[in-house]
Amino acid sequence: MTASESISIGLVTNDAVFRLIVAERFGVEVPTFQGEGPSCGHPALFIRLSRCNLTCTSCDTKYTWDWSQFDPRKESRQQTVEDLAAWATLSPVELVVITGGEPLLQQARLVPLVEYLLAAGKRVEFETNGTISPVPELLVDGVRFNVSPKIASFGMDEAMSIVPAALEAFVASGRAAFKFVASTVADLDRIAELADAYRLAPVWVMPEGTSMDAIARTTRVLADAVAARRLHFTTRLHVLAFPDARGR
Repeated sequence: MTASESISIGLVTNDAVFRLIVAERFGVEVPTFQGEGPSCGHPALFIRLSRCNLTCTSCDTKYTWDWSQFDPRKESRQQTVEDLAAWATLSPVELVVITGGEPLLQQARLVPLVEYLLAAGKRVEFETNGTISPVPELLVDGVRFNVSPKIASFGMDEAMSIVPAALEAFVASGRAAFKFVASTVADLDRIAELADAYRLAPVWVMPEGTSMDAIARTTRVLADAVAARRLHFTTRLHVLAFPDARGR
């Protein structure tokens, strides 16, 4: 019995509890890698879920939530846990990144998917905005959280994007790294305030930009100040490697 065949045992795939709203999945048919954060450069598969609870003006995946610009009927579809798990096990790549949108909006339905991925020998990273506390069933070996709280310069009211109880839950889990998008040295001061207030660690800084030139410019603006603060620095490797390519 293959891994994909064994995954289907016991699943009732016509039950809504086993369906997720998915924007895209990639990394099996055309290989790619994690482009940001602690696992930057690692071969990876991606499951991007649709829908978000924030409306950041600088978001680069607005096709997961901004229905004034995009058609949800074209940009998302329901897929079963069985289908997603079987797809992921087609590849020998170990790392599966579940991103969004905001994936933890669907976390109750993600629990069985994560269980099957772990059973198949995968490890899982969630990319989350840090506003929703993870359920206990996701706080298990093999699962990590890349938590990216959105500060005001990213175009989001911090009254909505900074949720103390959720940040405290991620810190307490011992399974989170905290990744902030920054454009200016002043942003680093705000990041430091939040890190001190909520004991966030480790903290990664990522230069804002959706093009090679923008990332290079912002990297140069931030580099000395990030180094002086002894923070981790990450680029956006997928943007540098695959400019303007969706699904890479």
